[in-house]
Amino acid sequence: MIRILVSNLKGGCGKTTIAVNLAAAFARGGLATALADADRQRSALAWLALRPAELPPLAGLAWHKEPGPVPPGTARLVIDAPAALRGKEVEALLELADLVVVPVLPSPFDEASSARFLARLDELKPIRKGKKPVLVVANRLRPRSRAVGRLEAFLARIGHPPAARLAERSLYGELAFEGRSLFDAPARLAGTAIEEWRPLLRAVEEVV
Repeated sequence: MIRILVSNLKGGCGKTTIAVNLAAAFARGGLATALADADRQRSALAWLALRPAELPPLAGLAWHKEPGPVPPGTARLVIDAPAALRGKEVEALLELADLVVVPVLPSPFDEASSARFLARLDELKPIRKGKKPVLVVANRLRPRSRAVGRLEAFLARIGHPPAARLAERSLYGELAFEGRSLFDAPARLAGTAIEEWRPLLRAVEEVV
């Protein structure tokens, strides 16, 4: 089983969107997948409740109080972490994970918060020794905007170049209202967006 923690101290950076789409991508690939919602808002579980029965199944886990058991045979576990985690909470969730996915927006406020969070992660022993990769996702990008260039320079400066670059798309929200992901949508609608996810999915699979 590969366990992926999606986390950042900054709220509103797209953690839940990335978590549910990752989980749906694994399920679409035929892998038994569980989605653990560790956020008290339980947005991931609310999305899962809307998911049509004919789509590839996902096991929903309510972890907003504490982590619990994972269904036997699970091949991929995606953990949607809450914002504003304290130090011990970060370490507790990190202990359960094989890698961490950190979404970062092209905003000076997000950059400052993300820099502190990534610095904290880099100090933790499993990450410092290279046992648990940290994959940064440059999220909600607007092509050809100056903010994208600044974000790329910022991530290079702190030693965390993005594993994937995801554009700002209204399609994410439209699909979420139906409990769907990009990976459940017709190729004519989501094909270009899905290609943006390929580097991240490959990076996750390399952990195997």
